[in-house]
Amino acid sequence: MHDGDISQSTPLEADIHLIQRIIPHRYPFLLIDKVRDVRLGDYALGIKNVTFNEPQFQGHFPVTPIMPGVMIIEAMAQTSGVLVGLTMDLVDREPLVYFMSIDNGKFRRKVVPGDVLELHVTATRAGGKIWKFHGEARVDGQLAASADFAAMIDVKSPE
Repeated sequence: MHDGDISQSTPLEADIHLIQRIIPHRYPFLLIDKVRDVRLGDYALGIKNVTFNEPQFQGHFPVTPIMPGVMIIEAMAQTSGVLVGLTMDLVDREPLVYFMSIDNGKFRRKVVPGDVLELHVTATRAGGKIWKFHGEARVDGQLAASADFAAMIDVKSPE
């Protein structure tokens, strides 16, 4: 849906190029590949293709690679950052998103190379500088992790 020009209409999905115009994360800490099914101010679905060549698997764990739980939560947070960025028209405005809290974090299934991690993020409080979310990470429909989290959005003033 994205054709490179945000001004014509707000896209309902973001490819890797648009994601990088919204959130500041870069390799090796950009943990989402695509965001789709966006409902502005409400919901987004992030996609993370988990691959063996990612740096965390060198040490977590060399014989049995497992995606660290904190990185799964970070991937949910990055998905929420894209949702906020699209909702608030923050493309190319270099917003920073700061974690404020993480509650009810639960891990139910290992996430391993070859998995496609679906990051379902729902805004439970939207608008303004502080947003709250509920996130669920799923692989093949199975719940891998869930958490409630809050973030503060810091946006540069237009020049």
